[in-house]
Amino acid sequence: MGAWGAFIMSFFGAVFASLTLYWQWQLTGIVLALPFLGFALIGLAAGYVMRRPGKGIEPTPGEERAIMWSSIGEGIGLFLAANIVINLHRPDLLLPAMALVVGLHFLPIAYAAAFRPFYVLGAALVVAAFAGFLAGAPTGGAVAGFMAAGALWLAAGMAVRRDWLAKRSAVVGG
Repeated sequence: MGAWGAFIMSFFGAVFASLTLYWQWQLTGIVLALPFLGFALIGLAAGYVMRRPGKGIEPTPGEERAIMWSSIGEGIGLFLAANIVINLHRPDLLLPAMALVVGLHFLPIAYAAAFRPFYVLGAALVVAAFAGFLAGAPTGGAVAGFMAAGALWLAAGMAVRRDWLAKRSAVVGG
């Protein structure tokens, strides 16, 4: 996972945090934009790394296929999870369900890429989901949403660093 992946993960970390602020704490207005400052900072760092000379982290064709299919499955899973919890009249379970689907989406990518940190990220998101389910309403959504945001932001920061180190060693070594 490189800087592009970091850019995407940091955006969705901000989405999780913003949705949590809105759905769980009923906050509105400019406060909902605050999580996107974290996205902007990670995005700036990722953009810097993407423009650096050298070859960074690039997925193989097999990894790209796994990312594509897993992302398609994630989109379908999020749609189904949202419809299930809404039809069960349990909107308090929406953020934990979303964290579960996002976490599960990382597992096939981890397998295809043989990349252990994706297993850890997927597991962290699944743990966030179960913590949200177990905590119950109204706390569970906040627990799952903020844990998911934190896991995605941490992974994004690590991905930027990993890509930067790969490009730096390619330039220094080459």
